[in-house]
Amino acid sequence: MIKRKLLGQHFLNSKSIAEFIVKEAEISKNDVVFEIGTGPGILIPLLCENAQKVISVDADEKLIKKARLNFSKLDNLVLKSGDGFSQKDVFSIFVSNLPYSKSKDAIEWLAQNSFSHGVIMVQKEFAEKLLATSKNRRAVSIIATYTLDIEKISVVGKNNFSPPPKVDSVILKISKKTTIDKKLISLINDLFSYRRKTVKNILKQFNKQSTIEKRIDDLSGDEIVNLAKQILKK
Repeated sequence: MIKRKLLGQHFLNSKSIAEFIVKEAEISKNDVVFEIGTGPGILIPLLCENAQKVISVDADEKLIKKARLNFSKLDNLVLKSGDGFSQKDVFSIFVSNLPYSKSKDAIEWLAQNSFSHGVIMVQKEFAEKLLATSKNRRAVSIIATYTLDIEKISVVGKNNFSPPPKVDSVILKISKKTTIDKKLISLINDLFSYRRKTVKNILKQFNKQSTIEKRIDDLSGDEIVNLAKQILKK
């Protein structure tokens, strides 16, 4: 239990919420579903019901071994232990109750991958960061909203998890808009360390020229991404 808390793992224990997540994922017989965070496997039988294939990954090998025993009869299920974000599987739908400590990594990973849509559950505070506007934005907000359409569909109380976290969670529905690469993501993160400087002065750091006196907080998400692309151009 202590290890789970350190990893930010709080396992969903509500069947009705699990059913809601899978319903919102709109899975068809043509879909390959990718799940990060197998946990006790509350979503697995529901995901497998309609999917062509379900790939579920967990960093905890013991949980995967247990899932292999519990779900041995599901012939469209592939279980893997390891880092889900290092997997190279092709999938159309992403579903995950994301470990709180890995939410930012997940968004950056999703930004780099091609897929149709998905349903994710994140800490309420993180959801607010993703959907923040103006001066409350972070780099992850820009990366998320540039690459994904994001819709908040439900709030989930902390008592629906074991062990219960300190805060509520939010279920988000996501649809893929576009893909960006690791270099661009890294640079967008870097730009936010210069957020008090003007675009003109930021570009000087990268041996580029501009007359724009606006700061990062004055730019739209698209403008920030385009600024990063401009810096990357040789």
